[in-house]
Amino acid sequence: MLSNDLKQSIQQAYRQFLDNKGLKPRYGQKLMIAEIARTLGAIKSDDEGKRTSDPAVAVVEAGTGTGKTVAYALAAIPIAQAADKRLIISTATVALQEQIVFKDLPDIRQQSGLKFSFTLAKGRGRYVCLSKLDHLLQSGQENVATMELFAQEGFHIDVDEGAVKLYQEMVEQLATNRWDGDRDNWKGELDEGLWRTVTTDHGQCSGRRCTNFGQCAFYKAREELTRADVVVANHDLVLADLALGGGAILSAPGDSIYIFDEGHHLPDKAINHFAHHGRLHGTESWLEQSSKQVSKLVAQNALPGDLGRWLEQLPPRLQEALESQRQMYALMESATEFPNPDGYRPSYRFPNGVVPAPVRELAGHLKAHFSTICELLTRLCDELKEAMDGKVDGVDVIDAEAWYPLLGAMLSRAESAFGLWQLYSIEDPEGEPPIARWVQLLDQEGHYDLEVACSPILAARTLRQSLWNCCYGAVVTSATLTALGRFDRIQMRAGIPDSASCAVVPSPFYHSDAATLRIPAMSADPKLPDQHTEAVIECLPAMLEEQPGTLVLFSSRRQMLDVFAGVGRQWQQRILVQGDRSKQELLTQHRKRIDDDKPSVIFGLASFAEGVDLPGRYCEQVIIAKIPFAVPDDPVEAALGEWIESRGGNSFMEISVPDASVRLVQACGRLLRTESDRGLITILDRRLVTARYGRALLDALPPFQRRID
Repeated sequence: MLSNDLKQSIQQAYRQFLDNKGLKPRYGQKLMIAEIARTLGAIKSDDEGKRTSDPAVAVVEAGTGTGKTVAYALAAIPIAQAADKRLIISTATVALQEQIVFKDLPDIRQQSGLKFSFTLAKGRGRYVCLSKLDHLLQSGQENVATMELFAQEGFHIDVDEGAVKLYQEMVEQLATNRWDGDRDNWKGELDEGLWRTVTTDHGQCSGRRCTNFGQCAFYKAREELTRADVVVANHDLVLADLALGGGAILSAPGDSIYIFDEGHHLPDKAINHFAHHGRLHGTESWLEQSSKQVSKLVAQNALPGDLGRWLEQLPPRLQEALESQRQMYALMESATEFPNPDGYRPSYRFPNGVVPAPVRELAGHLKAHFSTICELLTRLCDELKEAMDGKVDGVDVIDAEAWYPLLGAMLSRAESAFGLWQLYSIEDPEGEPPIARWVQLLDQEGHYDLEVACSPILAARTLRQSLWNCCYGAVVTSATLTALGRFDRIQMRAGIPDSASCAVVPSPFYHSDAATLRIPAMSADPKLPDQHTEAVIECLPAMLEEQPGTLVLFSSRRQMLDVFAGVGRQWQQRILVQGDRSKQELLTQHRKRIDDDKPSVIFGLASFAEGVDLPGRYCEQVIIAKIPFAVPDDPVEAALGEWIESRGGNSFMEISVPDASVRLVQACGRLLRTESDRGLITILDRRLVTARYGRALLDALPPFQRRID
């Protein structure tokens, strides 16, 4: 049970926060604080602080305006401090991450009386690598063979004059403490390609053995993570840490309480994180070039002992893998059937995830080849670490430092290939969700390649094993966690444990007073795209006259562009179309038009149906073209539906409709952003009133006033 001292600490912090801000308590916010405090406060642990009770997970759906950040921070920070655990707040978007770090947490700390420290956690790729800068700026032709191979791994040495000037400027700003090595703190634009040449990843980084370790921007930032009470991260970083066993980047799960804000993204993020893919011709080229360059490296350097012996073994192993890789291209070409391309990248999915026996057999050979390559590269990297410590006779420390990133990058790529072919070489356990396996045909200016891919169809088992069962405690929150009024969807996809507490807390908005949901009379069937598009073109102009600030959301890019082309030039002049400019630029231009008392309309796709904040006059009308069902050719979703059907289920009612419900709630949520907002939501899809699932979708929406024509 939650101790009286902790309960009073949380209540006092909330009262003080409200008093200092001149706010009144919100009912939903109070319920959320109580739910989180109750769940986390009930955790039992042993003398060493290890949780001994069942997994402690609170799942809280909190509508827009609840004040989620204040609620979970005030509830969780005192509990985490009392248990000597680190609070990790994870978000899905950079915008929310920055809002929490730069706005919300400073305000909460100042106004609540709680004393805590916090910092922002970023991946290694957000920081400059001083060793790479040194290599890029070194003069002469030293380590030519190594540099040529570096070029194969993204170390582009033949840089132009502008790039050299940028690298020199980076070194100067680092030396004078005008820049801390964080990409986000660099003043000015940074080309993505140039930035990749000066950053690194886990495989290429030699850590404490690097001569630049003491000045490393990444490790300086990492040091802050070990001192802060609260760490703000993102879902990808948390998942990367869990994939490394937990505690490699962030604190260990057993020493952490996690808050997953925008938690509805977690299952998809996890699936993407544990997916594998590889281009067959691309990997052939990499194996061929790597074999040549390693052979050149061996020829130009007399390497002693195990290091030399293992390096000499590497080229023939790479060649063996290359031969099998070439065979796989021919085999995949004959095993797959691609539809005629029609504006999208054609793909072929293996039904039920089952690949032909010859493919599975050859994948087993490739898995064995890459296993051997990984073993050799692991030995080489370990030996180079010893050499960097001065423990390998005959190998210069500088040479070891120069070779390590190269071989580390090769190891990372070989491990990725091993993971891919391992999953293609096995048969899925009976009764378990299968692995989705598919192939995409790529056309790169007339040069064709096959991209082989696979992915789990559910992240439930992975999250259950590596997160929920291991962490001290966790909170999952979002405005859209239920689907059709139930938590079944998030529980299935995220593997939420049975012991979790699930609650919906109300939004402070009076939806029935603030907005009207309209479903106009339309004869067009949304299942017939051309007919529906013509109907939208016909009725849209009259609707756009009603409000100056309008957001029109489409489920398909083709329909969005066809409607734009069909409404006529008079309307096109006030419409901003997603894709014409960056999302931020488009939103900025829209706000400026409204500020200048000019009408403005945004045509957007799925990314505008979530996370877009246009309060007040900026958005007084949301028009939704269709019920946002998922694109039917997504291989992972198709495989999931296929598996559900094979078990006697109804994939449409169990997957498609709940998923569409979540997206529809998110889209409608763009209208009311503050308690004073008012407006109109129009959905141009009569299936909401004619289809058997329509009533369930309507009832899952907030209680807007309804007008069905």
